[in-house]
Amino acid sequence: MVEKIPAALVNERINKLKAHIETSEKTAVGQKYIDFSMQTPEGKTVSLSDFVSKNKYTLIDFWASWCGPCRREMPNLVEAYAQYKGKNFEIVGVSLDQDAAAWKESIKKLNMTWPQMSDLQGWNNAGAKLYGVNSIPATVLVDQEGTIVARNLRGDAIKSKLNELLK
Repeated sequence: MVEKIPAALVNERINKLKAHIETSEKTAVGQKYIDFSMQTPEGKTVSLSDFVSKNKYTLIDFWASWCGPCRREMPNLVEAYAQYKGKNFEIVGVSLDQDAAAWKESIKKLNMTWPQMSDLQGWNNAGAKLYGVNSIPATVLVDQEGTIVARNLRGDAIKSKLNELLK
């Protein structure tokens, strides 16, 4: 429908919508994941591909220390990680923080024992932009071949999907 909007009516908001639709289509279930690199809390550069290639399934978790819904969701991720980490499953946290100290403190406080990365650019986070993330928490589950198998799993849906996939 967006493509049928007459050129005379196209404005910045319509162009943003078109770009968002395009990004959503590129990162939909069934598509190949898009690799990116960022810094760990220790300052080492890591890439998503470092984890995807080593694990049967990798959950990319977009979050931030200042995000209340992210903090409320974290116990579900901690529980899923404890249950599945020894079964060829990994989580990679991608923080939309801007404050390195708050980011690092939250990793400890929320018991996030899985790998973390960020460019400390907030909503301008390069990874979040590649995946069309416009609200957090947001998740992308990728298989070892790099195919996106699920998006935006939360709560019991995380463990349910992992039970289905890691039988």
